[in-house]
Amino acid sequence: MIDTVRSFIKKEDLFPPEAPVIVGLSGGMDSMALLDILTLLGYQCVAGHCNFHLRGEESDRDEEFVKRWCKSVDVPFVSVGFDTRQYASDKKISIEMAARELRYRWFEMTRVQYHAGSIAVAHHRDDSVETVLMNLVRGTGIRGLTGISPKNNRVTRPLLCLSREEISQYITERGIPYVTDSTNKEDLFLRNRLRLHIIPMLEELNPSVKDAIYRTALQVTEAEKVYSASIKESIESVFHNDRVDIRALHKTPSPLSVLFELLSPLGFTPSSIRDICRSMDAEPGRIFFAEPYRVIKDRDYFLIDRMPVVAETDRSFLIEQQAEEMSTPLHLAFCTLSVPVDILRSKRFLYADYDRLKFPLILRKWQQGDWFIPFGMKGRKKLSDYFTDRKFSLKEKENIWVLLSGEEIVWVVGERPDNRFRVTRNTVRIFHVVLSENK
Repeated sequence: MIDTVRSFIKKEDLFPPEAPVIVGLSGGMDSMALLDILTLLGYQCVAGHCNFHLRGEESDRDEEFVKRWCKSVDVPFVSVGFDTRQYASDKKISIEMAARELRYRWFEMTRVQYHAGSIAVAHHRDDSVETVLMNLVRGTGIRGLTGISPKNNRVTRPLLCLSREEISQYITERGIPYVTDSTNKEDLFLRNRLRLHIIPMLEELNPSVKDAIYRTALQVTEAEKVYSASIKESIESVFHNDRVDIRALHKTPSPLSVLFELLSPLGFTPSSIRDICRSMDAEPGRIFFAEPYRVIKDRDYFLIDRMPVVAETDRSFLIEQQAEEMSTPLHLAFCTLSVPVDILRSKRFLYADYDRLKFPLILRKWQQGDWFIPFGMKGRKKLSDYFTDRKFSLKEKENIWVLLSGEEIVWVVGERPDNRFRVTRNTVRIFHVVLSENK
């Protein structure tokens, strides 16, 4: 068994040569076997124990047990205690997730402190099988069916080459003591229910079902490498500047898979992603939410962005006569010019007849019913119609601000001035506004 683990470590390139290893030591059978095997293989181990204070006296018993054991075998030992329930409550996450976050964060801090190359934890082959089944039950992408990875950044799993039965046999032969977590026999958690009930039922159908699932996970792992390479290429071809090109998406081998890999990390569920995929040929305007993100179906694109802050859309900002600059909500610079002036053509510049303006000016988001007379025209036009003519997306329309004099629009900021405030032969002073390029 020692040779099996040695070969696995070499094959998966788990540990940097000669660097210390932080070993996650709970006191259970698996972690005790891991520490013993790595010590026999000559690795410089530092045992790290987390007391999550979830099992009362039993938690303290485990900590005292591993502390005594490490002293008896001359292995450096460090431990930490957590108020796991309080952390879970503060973060609004499950106890299981809280313990995971706390554990791996502390392991990484300990690794840095001891200048260790990696962190070794005691997941084995049966754990990987259970993970595959958990992900299958919950619903997952192809990556969830690959099981537990031997290496994830600095976290390594040297015992994935062994089954729980093999580890139990090793512990018995070596006479290594261990403690038992009483919650392992409770079926409150999905993993325990699978281990205690579902897998035994599957073994009635196929006594080698765990080996079969593990081999399948290995095959899926290899297939996932091909899948990931193809998905990466497809995403690069369709996704630019937070926009998914729908025409290009249609040409990919699997538009649904591309959308899944793009959107699931943002919190979109598989069902909502299927709805988004089905809307590719639908009329524009549909919006799909996964707070704080949303996907907007435009004519030719899916637009991905964060939902706007509602409070900001209701705010108005006053601009006094003496104002020289403002940085919120837009970066604008103001000055008064005397004619003659060389007028530069740019959407970022406003040149308005100063004496036609009523101060303070008002800057706010555009609203339904707003209208203006576009520069160079005589008739009034609703902003909503102007945006439609310009084929503005919903996201672009939401980002439009207007500058008003009284109740009259002077400038659709960054777009077009109003003809009523244009500079004429009779203009004496010019109010000049510059919109920063990084608007």
